[in-house]
Amino acid sequence: MTRCSEECGKQWRLVQGKLEWEKQKEEEVKEEAERKREEKDKKKKQKKGKTMEVKKVAEEWEIWNEEEETARSEEEAKKLVPKEFH
Repeated sequence: MTRCSEECGKQWRLVQGKLEWEKQKEEEVKEEAERKREEKDKKKKQKKGKTMEVKKVAEEWEIWNEEEETARSEEEAKKLVPKEFH
């Protein structure tokens, strides 16, 4: 019993609590929401990891392209310069 001073004056009134199955249902809903949020966070982390992998691969390709261009330019330079200067 609780006292509702504003609504009931100074009378005591019985307040009925929630039934057990209602409490259980609410807990299940909260757990489900928590699980969905955790799954969403995991997906974000996985996506971020994939993005980092893509960036690393792109950097490796750029380095490889630069090395290839350098090798080509050296070969062209050797062709243009007479053998006496090598």
